[in-house]
Amino acid sequence: MQRWSRRKTHFPVLALFFSVFIVASILYNERNIRKIHDRKEEQQVPIRDSTLLTSVPSKVSSKHKPIVAAASLDRFTKCDSTRKFHGRRTETVYQKLDSSQRREKQHRCDLFSGKWVFDNTSYPLYDESRCPYMSDQLACHKHGRTDLGYQNWRWQPHDCNLKRWNATEMWEKLRGKRLMFVGDSLNRGQWISMVCLLQSVIPVDKRSMSPNAPLTIFRAEEYNATVEFYWAPLLVESNSDDPVNHRLNDRIMRPDSVFKHASEWEKADILIFNTYLWWRQGPIKLLWSDEESGICEELDGVGAMELAMEAWADWVASKVNPLKKKVFFVTMSPTHLWSREWAPGTEGNCYQENNPIDMEGYWGSGSDLPTMRMVDKVVDRLRSKVSVLNITQLSEYRKDGHPSIYRKFWESLSPQQLSNPASYADCIHWCLPGVPDVWNELLFNSL
Repeated sequence: MQRWSRRKTHFPVLALFFSVFIVASILYNERNIRKIHDRKEEQQVPIRDSTLLTSVPSKVSSKHKPIVAAASLDRFTKCDSTRKFHGRRTETVYQKLDSSQRREKQHRCDLFSGKWVFDNTSYPLYDESRCPYMSDQLACHKHGRTDLGYQNWRWQPHDCNLKRWNATEMWEKLRGKRLMFVGDSLNRGQWISMVCLLQSVIPVDKRSMSPNAPLTIFRAEEYNATVEFYWAPLLVESNSDDPVNHRLNDRIMRPDSVFKHASEWEKADILIFNTYLWWRQGPIKLLWSDEESGICEELDGVGAMELAMEAWADWVASKVNPLKKKVFFVTMSPTHLWSREWAPGTEGNCYQENNPIDMEGYWGSGSDLPTMRMVDKVVDRLRSKVSVLNITQLSEYRKDGHPSIYRKFWESLSPQQLSNPASYADCIHWCLPGVPDVWNELLFNSL
């Protein structure tokens, strides 16, 4: 201001007046602009601020309370009270993706439509006993299964052939990258399958496995690559995020938050997501991020899953650049709990089943069609950023592929259970080698 006054020596008083006027105007305008800006920040979440999109509810209190990070959920989290879900939704970005942003459907062979062919020459792709990372939950031969035909089935698409599995070629696809499986124990089974498929070509002193934790990492030094599994059974944050201690009476989730998990996802180059089975275990309690009083809402499994899928989809829409990161969503893995569905008049399950279902187009209650339609609706809006591994129909045929009673059970079995093996047969997970190897062959063909 002084320098300006010296230049205007002929009109000192006038210059001083104008200086004071201009400074006052600037201060006034700046204060008003700041007020407007602060008001807007309180009232809405900027579309471009993608870090907030999956945690801020669409309806904000008229009191304009500041948004603070909610406390993390764990297995000790409880609801102070529960009320019926009242229809609240989260902010969604993925719905704004228009058709021009979706991947155009290519007219090519449908890898997911076909039949199982017995092939004891090329399959299995590895030996169960020679994979040091095999899980006792999936090692069926080790735990007494003697009919090993389940290891010899090859998936044959109707109008083309799958490219033959090649571990070295897969490592080249992964060179310098992080491949991460995200989900529940079924996705963990697919991860173990992938590690068993890949580990044999890596020298023992050039590979390592981190201890079991929410994030477990298999490393291959010479490729500077990792194959990882991240435990997130509901995708969003929940009280079941402990990979060991997650058997709880009440499932509580934050339907509007993937922050905790996404901090790991964003580091991966290739992501394989799944979620399904845990939503079939009864109603879910919802604890929103801005709910301070511990009041939960309750919603049925499909409705709660849709909320979680929308939060996941928001993260994909706002964070995933398909030129840098590949995202796959694995459709539901079917169960085989009722033999009457493929053999009318019987009252068993997958126990003692040793051949696939040969009825093309077979569909059992282990695959829930309304849930599949909901998932398809959400994922379809992300087609430019997400590829689907549609393993449901081909896995439906494999009633013979489950561990049944041939696995390690972590809890003691009662005399009553032991006298009726079908009562404790595992018809949910899959023996290895087996069906999940084919899921990984489909992934190999899709990369």
